[in-house]
Parts: sequence; C-alpha cells; structure tokens
Amino acid sequence: MDFGVSCAKIDEVGFVRHAENLGYDFCWVTDSQMIRSNPWAVLALIAQQTQTIRIGTGVAVPGLRLAPVAANGIATTARLAPGRTFMGIGTGNTAMRTMGQRPTTIKGFAEYIRVVRALLDGEEVDYTLNGVTQPIRFQNTELRYLDLDHHIPIHVAGFGPKAQALAGEMGDGLITGIPRGGTIPWALDNVKAGAERAGRDLDGFFTTALVNMLMLLPGETLASERVIAECGSSIMANVHFLVDWAKETGGDPPDFIKPIWNDYMEFHNQRNADSQHQKLHESHYSYLDPEEARFITPEVIRNFCITGHPEEIVEQLQDLERQGLNAINFIAPLDQQYRMAEDFADKVISRMK
Repeated sequence: MDFGVSCAKIDEVGFVRHAENLGYDFCWVTDSQMIRSNPWAVLALIAQQTQTIRIGTGVAVPGLRLAPVAANGIATTARLAPGRTFMGIGTGNTAMRTMGQRPTTIKGFAEYIRVVRALLDGEEVDYTLNGVTQPIRFQNTELRYLDLDHHIPIHVAGFGPKAQALAGEMGDGLITGIPRGGTIPWALDNVKAGAERAGRDLDGFFTTALVNMLMLLPGETLASERVIAECGSSIMANVHFLVDWAKETGGDPPDFIKPIWNDYMEFHNQRNADSQHQKLHESHYSYLDPEEARFITPEVIRNFCITGHPEEIVEQLQDLERQGLNAINFIAPLDQQYRMAEDFADKVISRMK
C-alpha cells in the first residue's frame, strides 16, 4: 500500500519534503481557490524541493479553469518533476460550493477528462468553447515548455456510482473516500462497470481512498480532547459535503451520519442564509470549528474513522488492501500535520513497508 499527504499552503511546502524523507509515496495539492493557496504555485515549489515523492492535484476542478489550461498546468509541473507527476480531477465539492455553485455534471466531467487526456497524450482533439468547436493541440512541444514525454496518470475522483464508473471508463485510477465513497468492493464494482462499457481492461488501475485517521494513545478514549481535536476537522469536512449533497439531491443521509444529522441540520439552518455556503466549508480540513466540536461524539468517530492503536490500524489497512485498495491519504489539521505524519510513518508505515 502507498501512503500520501496533502499540502494546501504555499509556505508549508517544506512539509512535503519532510514527508518524502519519512517515506510517504505521494502528495496531493488541493484546488480550492476561496480557502487555499493556488495549486499550481504550490506544485511548482514542491517539484523543485523534492526528488522522489509523486505529486499532483488532489483534485483539480473543471469549473475553475478550461481543460486546456488545466492540462497545461499539470504538464508544466511535470517539466519540473518528470515521471512523478499525476493529475487528480474531481467535479468540485468545496471549490464550487464556497462560491454558492454546484459541482460539474457527470457529462461535463467526462468531456473535460476527454480533452485533458488527449492533450497530455500529445494528440489533437476537438474542443468546444463558447459554442465553437475547433481542433487544438499543444504546439512547439520540441521547445519543451511542457513535459509530454512521460505519461501523466489521471485519477478520477468519485464518491458515487456514476463518477466511479467514469474512472473505470476514462481514468488511470480512482480517488474515493471512506466512508463517503462506499465500501471498496462496491466502488470497484462501479469502476469495472465503466471499464466494461468502454471496452477497457484495468491493468495498472490505481485506487486511492481519502480516509479519516485516528491513532489512539495507550489508555485513551474516543471522548478525549486530543482525539476530538485530531480527527474533528476531517470528520466535519465529510459532514459538510453531505449537507450540500442532501440539499441538492433530496437524498436521505447515509446511516453513518444519522446519529447527529438532525441536530447538525438544525444548527446549520440557523446560520445566515446568504452566507451559509461560505460558513459551511470555512474550516475545511484545516481546523475544527469550536461551534462544531460537540458533534464529534465517540459514535461518530467510530462511524467515520479508521481508528485504534497502531497494530489495529495496520490490520484495518491490510484488510482494505486485500479488498483492492492501493493507497490512502489523510489530511491532518494544519497545526498538527508534522506530528501526525511523523507518528503515522513511525508506527504504521514502518510496519507495512
């Protein structure tokens, strides 16, 4: 199994170099313009300050830039880090919703991936902009402004069956989430359905899960202040996603969130309606909003997290690996990322490599 970290802050790229030295395999750079540093600037700095760790977007959002611009961005990054660059692409949860907008539709998502993939493969592709369709391709490639010599994998992010099937149909890999993206066998069944529809085989297909991680100290309970501070921000990011999902689809909340659903929705609906879309995602994976700490109960932690003492976490990850999962990433609160990365490398990665 491979292990990843994330970086979202331009003056914290030293953390990625530290993670590389600790034995982490890859780094995601997030794409969320209202709450994070610019991903292309962060990626360029990481590329220049690291040597072996794989780097890429986690994940790039179609609604923020044209497909040719995104393809250019990752191919430019690859010029600095040839052979170790990948591109994660998703429909855009936080990036779009912090502007009060919906994520990209599956149809638009597929078209975006089609154009990006063709351009990164050095092909000419028909591209439609403002109702006008024209063939486009990267020009002057011999001058090496970009790196198109090394394959840049596209990892398609998806928590639902349609996006997961699209990963099988068009991607080099899937980025799912636990528990948001369902079980690994369920997600991979969706991937296989997409691959079969496209007549593709899945040799070399790579499945990554964003997980909520909690390593307990000896004698520690799930109600301790340290536990709540460590896993609270990642749990609430999942809750925020589901609030938007339920409002947009009218769907019933999944079982793992039902213990707090009604109370949280009552809390959320008391916020100013004009700024709910901003406040909901303000703390996204960076910190636990003190007003939301009361929702991090032991039951919720068990439902959302891979949790336990180191040997128990190893067992859970090995089971996920047997189910077909190739890699995990977890996003630590900003003020705890060094310690959590070090502890996990020392107590878990060292036992699995």
